[in-house]
Amino acid sequence: MPITARTVRLLMPVAALLFLGLALLIRVVDDGALRQYSGTALYASMVWAGVLFLRPGMAPVRAGAVATVFCWLVECAQLTGVPAELSARSLAARLALGVQFDPVDLVWYPVGVAPLVVLHQLVRTRARPASQPPRDVVPTPAVRAVDTRP
Repeated sequence: MPITARTVRLLMPVAALLFLGLALLIRVVDDGALRQYSGTALYASMVWAGVLFLRPGMAPVRAGAVATVFCWLVECAQLTGVPAELSARSLAARLALGVQFDPVDLVWYPVGVAPLVVLHQLVRTRARPASQPPRDVVPTPAVRAVDTRP
C-alpha cells in the first residue's frame, strides 16, 4: 500500500515530537558529551521531519541533503552573532538557532539524518508497487527495433 502525502504530513510532527522527547530525556540523564552531540543529531532529525512535512514526496537522499544543509546554514549563521542576540531574548530562538558556532556540530548533523534517509528509502521501496518506478526516476523512452535488412 503506497504511503500518501497526507500520511507523511500526519507522521512527521509525531516523529519530530519523538526526537524532541528523546533529546529531552537524554538531557535529564546525562550532562556530558552524549547530551551535547545527541542533541545536535536529534535537532537535525527534527529538521528532516520538517522537510518531509513541507515536501512529503521528496526523495530520501534529497530530503536528507536539504535537512543537513539547513542545519549547516543555521550553524554557520552563528558566526554572525545574530542567533546569539536573538537567543538572549527568546528561549525558542535559543533552541532553534543555538548560541555559538561549534565546528564539531557540522559533523553531527549528518549523523542525525543518515539513519533516517536509510529508513525512508526502505519504507519507500517497500510501499511502492513493484511495477511502478520511483517518482524521482525518469523512465527511458522505448527503443524501436530498426530493420537493417537490404
